[in-house]
Amino acid sequence: MCLGGRWVKTRDAVAKVKRLRRALAGGVLLAALLGMRSGVTAGAAPPPAGARCPLTPGDGGDPFYKPNAPVRSHVGTGFVLTGVVRSGIDCAVLQGARVEFWLRRPDGQYDDAHRGTVLTDAGGRYRFESNFPGGDGGFQPHIHLRIAVPGYRTLTTVYLPRAGAAAGTFDIVLEPEV
Repeated sequence: MCLGGRWVKTRDAVAKVKRLRRALAGGVLLAALLGMRSGVTAGAAPPPAGARCPLTPGDGGDPFYKPNAPVRSHVGTGFVLTGVVRSGIDCAVLQGARVEFWLRRPDGQYDDAHRGTVLTDAGGRYRFESNFPGGDGGFQPHIHLRIAVPGYRTLTTVYLPRAGAAAGTFDIVLEPEV
């Protein structure tokens, strides 16, 4: 199996590639579903009282994740990702959610310069600007997100931008801790 230009035969590497491909495939489905949903974007009217929002599915993690990405909302130019973080209990916006991002630079490699963290504002909104994520090893360009809020399960997921897009919207709904 070819991974990042090298032939890898270990079971762990094969398992990691399979997990990432499943996560990316799930992300394509999620992106398609989110593209069809309306009324949950920044500036939209709040959902009706008592409404339950469908939870954002996670991808189980990523081997390239490094904790403590620096607080910054800008790591490049050419692509802007925005969204709203909400509670899965009642769809209320979550202020102060910690949203970490990491992505490949244009040549397809991960590095610390393409990691950042933002906190959601009073409306639960976030904004992150970067280059369009690079692809490598046959993987579709993608941006990883890790969202943490006290009282909610930490979520790691992935956003798949459309080819050639300069912006995208990815709303997140978190599951409360039991």
